[in-house]
Amino acid sequence: MRVAVVSDIHGNRQAFDAVLDEIAESSCEEIWCLGDLVGYGADPDACVALAREHAASCLAGNHDLGVRGTLPLEEFSRGAAVAAEWTQRTITAETRTYLEELEPVLLEEAVGLYHASPRDPVWEYVLSPLQAELCLDVQSHRVCLIGHSHVALCFWRSEGSPATGQPMRADEQLALATGEWLLNPGSVGQPRDGDPRAAWLELDTSAWRATFRRTDYDIAAAAAAIRAARLPASLAERLAYGQ
Repeated sequence: MRVAVVSDIHGNRQAFDAVLDEIAESSCEEIWCLGDLVGYGADPDACVALAREHAASCLAGNHDLGVRGTLPLEEFSRGAAVAAEWTQRTITAETRTYLEELEPVLLEEAVGLYHASPRDPVWEYVLSPLQAELCLDVQSHRVCLIGHSHVALCFWRSEGSPATGQPMRADEQLALATGEWLLNPGSVGQPRDGDPRAAWLELDTSAWRATFRRTDYDIAAAAAAIRAARLPASLAERLAYGQ
């Protein structure tokens, strides 16, 4: 099966719309979302509605959990907490109900789905081969998908060798038929790898191949929406830099 994997939408409707349009033109049969539909961006209701309509599977991210009250906002950075409090005041009851149904882990697919990591599905940023090694030791699937860091990455381990990894750029492909893998599609709504385009992943679980994708979107409109909502200006400014 061919799956489009998205993560860390963060209320960025312009980015999510553009990615969904590109996915619709691809050969992907399903969409899986690794969480953080809300937080930072100005359109949480729209992004949740799009996920409800299009995603066959969807996880809860730490921002989703914070907005619904499962995590204390004191655990978030100041900008993230301000955005979460605004989101709590703004979202509809329907959006809140959907967020309350989500969990940060899903193990029923052909691959393992975690918002953050197999060791800590809510908070761990997997950014180094050492962290990946520890995650590969505990994950129950040979191939797992993770989000949370907003960086498109892959980590892998062959039998008898330590884990290694690298950042992934647009249209780079991986052959996943052997070895153990952790794949991060990057962020749709707030990339942090220096490329401001929305990031997502195309995964073929039959041929065991993965292709990393980037999609242009209207960054100026997303930034303008953040400013219009009177959210911290830094959340708007960072979009143009992919940071």
